[in-house]
Amino acid sequence: MGTPEGFAYRDERGTVTITHHGRPAGTLRGAAAARFLAAVARGDDQQLLMARVTGNYKHGNERRVREHPRNRGR
Repeated sequence: MGTPEGFAYRDERGTVTITHHGRPAGTLRGAAAARFLAAVARGDDQQLLMARVTGNYKHGNERRVREHPRNRGR
């Protein structure tokens, strides 16, 4: 599985706006924004954090998709 990429964020006075390849992907306010900024300050992987926060991370069907006949041999 590849690593998340293409995410960016802006902190605008307590509101964190997350974009993915330049398009809005999510907005965090209040406690969620504070937790996100604290994790970034700790040095956690920013791309992974943003992928998880926006819901663009492991949908649960990765194994089934990989085993589909159309995808075998890849």
